[in-house]
Amino acid sequence: MVTIQDVARAAGVSPATVSRVFNGGNVTPARVQSVQQAAAALGFAPNRLARSLRKQRSSVIALIIPDIENPFFTSLARGVEDAAQRTSLSVVLCNSDEDTDKERRYLEVALGEQMAGVIVAAASQDETDLGPLIARGVPVVAVDRRPRDAEVDAVRLDDRHGGEAATRHLLRAGYRRIACITGPQGASTSEERLAGHREALRAARPGEAADDTYVRHADFRVEGGRAAMRDLLSLPEPPDAVFVANNLMTIGVLDALREAGHTPPGVGVLSFGDVPWASLVRPSLSAVELPSYELGRTAADLLLQRIEGGEAPLQTVVLRTTLQVRESTGGPTGDRPAVAER
Repeated sequence: MVTIQDVARAAGVSPATVSRVFNGGNVTPARVQSVQQAAAALGFAPNRLARSLRKQRSSVIALIIPDIENPFFTSLARGVEDAAQRTSLSVVLCNSDEDTDKERRYLEVALGEQMAGVIVAAASQDETDLGPLIARGVPVVAVDRRPRDAEVDAVRLDDRHGGEAATRHLLRAGYRRIACITGPQGASTSEERLAGHREALRAARPGEAADDTYVRHADFRVEGGRAAMRDLLSLPEPPDAVFVANNLMTIGVLDALREAGHTPPGVGVLSFGDVPWASLVRPSLSAVELPSYELGRTAADLLLQRIEGGEAPLQTVVLRTTLQVRESTGGPTGDRPAVAER
């Protein structure tokens, strides 16, 4: 039987390119023609081959996420599981710990065990390699984080809009030295949330040069947020507010402020990612509310469509965030009532 690798060799392209051609991916017209001609000459039937591969695969899908201890990913995983439970598919949960080597091993296991599909929140924009799965025709959906240039379906948040809305609110509340503690460099969510923060500052301060004095990268975990906030507080002019790019780092930020004798809203704190206790603590915590369950459910629905033989063009679904304004960003001199902003 003619394989996708045979077509790739005949066309002078990679197996991943052949897969993209037959799955509606972004390929130049010249390469599409070359692949189609090679497939016709070899008698390659992509739809029949795809059906055959699907029959050989198991009834298990892999969900690879960076950190199961993060409530955001816990909720996302529940959304995936609930969607999968409506079918005969089971979910295997894999925790990459933001480690691309560990993530790669899980991807290899998914391929070796002939899993029906993979949902992955990439540990790195540049180092996560989905090519082997794509080349073998394994359905893949990127959720929350997407590897750069990966030709797969994706479901993500409008991170840039959320970051911009957060910083714009802090500016309107009267804060001026606004810090941003974002995630690791190389994570798409880190870059997008920081980009939104910068856009809000540029819009409020036209003509001013970009200044990263108050920008810190951390590891999306409690200790990372604590260390970054301590560093910011050591500056000659510490920030009077901070936009924190995930919920776990926010815990570390609040702890560092407590150690230094600061209490919001005197130093404003706004978290990207709401948590159940945000409205219960005093002062209550302003946060960008994320539809994490819906993110997981939508990713699973997309994957199930591919597993069932969907031949539609690749798509990216973007879910909006909501800003929940509470007491921690009431401004340097007072509180504001809780409201929701889109």
